[in-house]
Amino acid sequence: MAKPLPPTQSPMNLDPKIPFLDHQPHNNGSTLNFNMAVIIAALICALLCALGLNSMLQCVFQCTQRTISEPVEWVASKRVNTGLKKKDMVALPTSTYNTNSSSSISSTSSCAICLLDFMDGERIRVLPQCSHSFHVACVDKWLISHSSCPTCRLHLKSTNCLGILTAL
Repeated sequence: MAKPLPPTQSPMNLDPKIPFLDHQPHNNGSTLNFNMAVIIAALICALLCALGLNSMLQCVFQCTQRTISEPVEWVASKRVNTGLKKKDMVALPTSTYNTNSSSSISSTSSCAICLLDFMDGERIRVLPQCSHSFHVACVDKWLISHSSCPTCRLHLKSTNCLGILTAL
């Protein structure tokens, strides 16, 4: 068996007047600055995460409350403005624009969608309920995804469009 080694003195100065911690290397200032920077960064990250979580939870609660309190109205309003069927859209009246015609269908001379003036001979589509007119290509692109007039937002009902067409 090996003999235990006798205790040795460390090279530290064990002067009782000097505290034990003063024998450590003197880089406490930079260590303290680094530790503070890490703590501040962690607090900022925690604050941002808390704000994000709060915003997400508010959105979830609002959507849940809306679907619980008014599910029928909410679903119905989403379905109302989903666009016209292609056959209903094609059934809307069109005409040829003529600046000299005294029986102008629309009081405006430009398309409210593309903001270009109507030219003589261009095909325009006139919405039956509000009499707003647009270029055929412009308003057809709109009516595929919306079932309202782009200018006044009047809802275009499929049955009303067809009923007006047959009445004309």
